Amino acid sequence: MPDRLGRPAAPDPSGSALRRCVGDPAAFADGHWGAQPLLRSAGDFADLLDLDAVDELLSERGLRTPFLRLARDGKLVAAERFTGGGGLGAEIADQVRDDRVLDLLAGGATLVLQGLHRIWPPLRAFCLELAGELGCAVQANAYLTPAGNTGFATHYDTHDVFVLQIAGTKHWRVHEPVYPDPLERQPWGGRADEVAATATGPAYLDHVLSPGELLYLPRGWLHAASAIEATSLHVTLGLRRPTRYTVAQALLDLTGADPRLRAGLPLGLDLTDPAQLAPHLAATVEALHEAMAKADPEEVARRLRAAQWTAHRPAPVRPVAQAAFADALTAADRVRLRPGLRFTCVDGRLELPGRVLTFPGGCQRALEAVLAGPAVRVGDLPGLDDDASRLVLARRLLREAVLVPADEV
Repeated sequence: MPDRLGRPAAPDPSGSALRRCVGDPAAFADGHWGAQPLLRSAGDFADLLDLDAVDELLSERGLRTPFLRLARDGKLVAAERFTGGGGLGAEIADQVRDDRVLDLLAGGATLVLQGLHRIWPPLRAFCLELAGELGCAVQANAYLTPAGNTGFATHYDTHDVFVLQIAGTKHWRVHEPVYPDPLERQPWGGRADEVAATATGPAYLDHVLSPGELLYLPRGWLHAASAIEATSLHVTLGLRRPTRYTVAQALLDLTGADPRLRAGLPLGLDLTDPAQLAPHLAATVEALHEAMAKADPEEVARRLRAAQWTAHRPAPVRPVAQAAFADALTAADRVRLRPGLRFTCVDGRLELPGRVLTFPGGCQRALEAVLAGPAVRVGDLPGLDDDASRLVLARRLLREAVLVPADEV
């Protein structure tokens, strides 16, 4: 693998999370995305998470499972070994016990902090920005490994990853896939023997990752990592890219409208007998082909929205502050679209994840203005006759968590 390490990059002034990770997004898309690993020096990532932040999460935030997992010698540690009740008034039984975590960490266990894109604000904002640029959901886990220990045996992931080294160093060995582009339902455990055999051969990449370095691995690439001289902390960003199989599943859902595919099969048919199955298989394939050939992109897109729009939650809202802001709203206030919110809006019909809002037809221009993204003054909303109408529309969108105060973004 070519050495792609260069000088550490300063934070990108454009605010692009993708550029901060990969440097040139166009070159990354052409040469690496879904195809080849990338190794580069990307600059300091400690603003996203550091060792002090890990201690805060473990000891002060009341974490519960599954936001924390522990592994040792390639196996998960039972949750009851590091969780317990929180004491008077907080008797929930699966809260993280910092004293037990300390004991297991001292014994060589790796800590896995999961779902940090939901609970740690710097990573939440970074993942939301990155998701918008990549066009897919992004999740964040952190791995803290004591010196000289390996968290998990050689394996592959069913999603792409960015590995951001935060503290300490970690020795990575990467091998080419034994099964390229695995789907979510095709985890590495089903090919454990192939994975283990390949892991004993020459590595595609053998590198000690240092703070500020980034490693990109497409799904399916084998990898294992171990800390060397000191405790290692890295963040793994899981990139949940849709595939053509995602589209195929939506197409299959639509074919249920075809009566030929809903038809039952003959009495006594043995589906396990190739000879009996053959004519019905041929008829099914023909019907599928004809039904899929007539698929309407709008219908397929509508089928895909539910899963795609909810894969990554939009930026959080502050319910108490937002309700007060809506109550006191004036024409001089500025609002903007809630970052990360997915929607369509046609003829006053605003489709959101899990719900649809309808508005009078005369609101369409004002809706387009606030849904465009940039901040807008309520009194400047177009297409409405007076400020009273503009305030009614803006208040409703604030209370529905479609808009947020502009100065809170």
